[in-house]
Amino acid sequence: MTTMTSPSPPRTSEPDRRDRSGARTGVWAAGLLVVLGASVVLAVTFGPAQISPGEAWSSILAHLGIGDTTLSTLRDGIVWQLRMPRELAAASVGGGLAICGAIMQAVLRNPLADPYLLGLSSGASFGAVLVIVLGFSIALPLAAFGGALGALALTLLLAGAIGRMTASRTILAGVAVSAALGALTSLVIFWSATGDSYREILGWLLGSLAGSTWATALLALGALVLVGLPLMLSAGTLDAFAFGDRAAASLGVSVERTRWILLTATALLTGCLVAVSGSIGFIGLVVPHAVRLIVGARHRALLPLSALTGAIVLIWADTLARTLFDPRELPVGVVTALIGAPLFGLLLLRSRRIS
Repeated sequence: MTTMTSPSPPRTSEPDRRDRSGARTGVWAAGLLVVLGASVVLAVTFGPAQISPGEAWSSILAHLGIGDTTLSTLRDGIVWQLRMPRELAAASVGGGLAICGAIMQAVLRNPLADPYLLGLSSGASFGAVLVIVLGFSIALPLAAFGGALGALALTLLLAGAIGRMTASRTILAGVAVSAALGALTSLVIFWSATGDSYREILGWLLGSLAGSTWATALLALGALVLVGLPLMLSAGTLDAFAFGDRAAASLGVSVERTRWILLTATALLTGCLVAVSGSIGFIGLVVPHAVRLIVGARHRALLPLSALTGAIVLIWADTLARTLFDPRELPVGVVTALIGAPLFGLLLLRSRRIS
């Protein structure tokens, strides 16, 4: 008597799974690129001057050498000289912070890591506040950038002085440096700030894109391209770090050297972004977690999709900041905190249910 057996389902090979994963990442990337482009055009239309999406689009294309704008000189200047640099800066800063957050979480193996974990924000704040109270606000971006890199140097030196630079020692050193620089910043404000410098300092510390120009927008975009894109190429190395230092070393990764390089490059990018926008929180913390829930933990998909999502989120956060209480403008860092804190709580609850 012959026994009938049902055929076993065909097994999916590793190349097939990779192809499917790559196709899904491509679909998400294409969709987010469309949303990002639409967000830039729509965000430009928000404000006291009534400008339609079609008019904004014609102005943008005209300045790119395609066709003629239908706007008057004044309204065209509002689109191209005032609003477009701000949207470009928002997209660049948001995308860069999301990349930095994802890399910090991988290298330090800490889900609470963000671009400012190693004292970068405190260092940038100290440098910025120092030049503001001294009356050299024109040098603020350079001072903030220098302060961020100085804080990183102190953190890495302290972590190395403790012993071999492990993830936990690096985090502890960053906390110590951040606390010290935060105290120095408070001392400078208390001792020296007078008059309008208080408002300027507060606006910068809470994050703002109000002063964005084409120069600052291109600085942020240039940093994203020159530093952010090479960081995205480290996806395979970051996947190795997820299994711990020993596992990464067994896969051929020079752990300590690679950690120094990645942290330094991340600090360089963060310093450039903070110099443009001030300290904007939660983008680098929340966005990688949200994207990870959708596409998984593989950094080949996580890094580019986090960059696109971060750009979109900060564009709309900044749009809310400048229009919600018009004519008064909120610091964009307040908006990202108000949105990011409850969203991060929801992500934690969802990840708990999944696990």
